[in-house]
Amino acid sequence: MSLPDGDAADRFQPLRPGLVRLAYRMLGSIAEAEDVVQEAYIRWHQTDRSAIREPGAFLSKTVTRLCLDILKSARVKRETYIGPWLPEPVLETEGADEMSEDLSMTLMLALERLSPLERAAFLLHDVFGLGFDEVATTLDRDPAAVRQLAARARKNVQADRPRYAIDREEGERMTDAFLAASRSGDLTALRTILAENVVAYTDGGGIRNAALNPLFGFHRVSGLFRGVARKTDFAMPPVLYKGLINGLPGYVTLEQDGVVQTTAIDIEDGRVVGIYIVRNPEKLGHLSDLPGSKTLS
Repeated sequence: MSLPDGDAADRFQPLRPGLVRLAYRMLGSIAEAEDVVQEAYIRWHQTDRSAIREPGAFLSKTVTRLCLDILKSARVKRETYIGPWLPEPVLETEGADEMSEDLSMTLMLALERLSPLERAAFLLHDVFGLGFDEVATTLDRDPAAVRQLAARARKNVQADRPRYAIDREEGERMTDAFLAASRSGDLTALRTILAENVVAYTDGGGIRNAALNPLFGFHRVSGLFRGVARKTDFAMPPVLYKGLINGLPGYVTLEQDGVVQTTAIDIEDGRVVGIYIVRNPEKLGHLSDLPGSKTLS
């Protein structure tokens, strides 16, 4: 006999933020994560909850399996994706302080290189603290196999963990300096900010103009921003937001062509070593309510 409807919602809501974080980290998409959690709620609402001792375990299992189903089809889409793929940007104001507690942009990209099962095993055990027996039940694998999955994943992502936490003041200072230098095309200023081995990723998804491959090294990256500065007459675009984006310092701008764009920077030893720019409008719809932004199309 199912419990009353109100009980279903009351027991689900406190667990919802954690479920969204799990789904987002599995999928790299806010919209898909929300859809998965909504589907999990429907299943939770329809099940006999009186027989469930641990709602959190039941719902984590449900969300993970729904994500694995999506990832099977997503792998084909990723293979045909135009240009570099980046996860949907999450701003601090949307809960990035919790969502990026352990996962930076670089680690999200490391997760993308894992198989769906490796990703699930790593997240459920290493990040969300489930025991191997629970993870094994969720993935329909024996505990020994799950340990191997998690170990392989851990080895592959270990090198991509942030080497140190970026001080907020340093992040703000570097963000302001990078924004000013990149939009002015000032090569001297860029040389003092960018590391020699800096890498820039621009995700336009084949919909907006963006580099089709990652740009490696100071000369190619600085050339990109000098070119952008010239095309925009060295004008500073309206800045809609400054703060953390997927755990990294960054900002959101409204470009001259009406495109809302996010830029996040990875900093090591006082230099920018990674730049992550998202221009694909399909990944930016949740930012359309930022003050000053236009309706995305």
